Amino acid sequence: MLTFLCLCAAVAVAPMGAMAEQIAYRLDAARSQVAYEVAFDKDIIRGQIPISSADVRIDFAGGPSSVRVTLNAAGATSSFPFAEQALKGPKVLATASYPQMTFVADGFRVGRTTAQVPGQVTIRGVTRPVTLSAQLYRQQGTEAGDLSKMSVHMSGAVSRADFGATGWADMVADAVRIEIVARLDRI
Repeated sequence: MLTFLCLCAAVAVAPMGAMAEQIAYRLDAARSQVAYEVAFDKDIIRGQIPISSADVRIDFAGGPSSVRVTLNAAGATSSFPFAEQALKGPKVLATASYPQMTFVADGFRVGRTTAQVPGQVTIRGVTRPVTLSAQLYRQQGTEAGDLSKMSVHMSGAVSRADFGATGWADMVADAVRIEIVARLDRI
């Protein structure tokens, strides 16, 4: 359910000292995915939330990096049709009042292939801290040292209750797992 955002807090796989400033990346939304899963009794509900916009800037030399992502909560999908309506309804995401979710992370540092990305996620108008684990890879077909096309896999979890998304707590677990695959192209 709160598949969310973070989408991109990209990491890095670059030779240390290769660059000393942030590189701006554009998200290829058509090839990227923000997915979630949450336990529903003995089943798992899975779904996706579309990305509205993303601004990703990475310093591969260890300086501060940043990411700002906006998701279209109103466009969220679910593996169970009835769950999709409940997801968007007032007891969970309340998309009529809060059609977007955001993730903002400033000042995080990237390593060679991994990063911990602490940031702030806003869901239902409530902002809370979250840390996502990220791994970065060069996209297939690129040469060693080529940072023009990157793939980022991020994961983490949020508590529905932290954001007031407590509907159907007797059937749906509180912890929502987030899996993000972001394809980035250097601007």
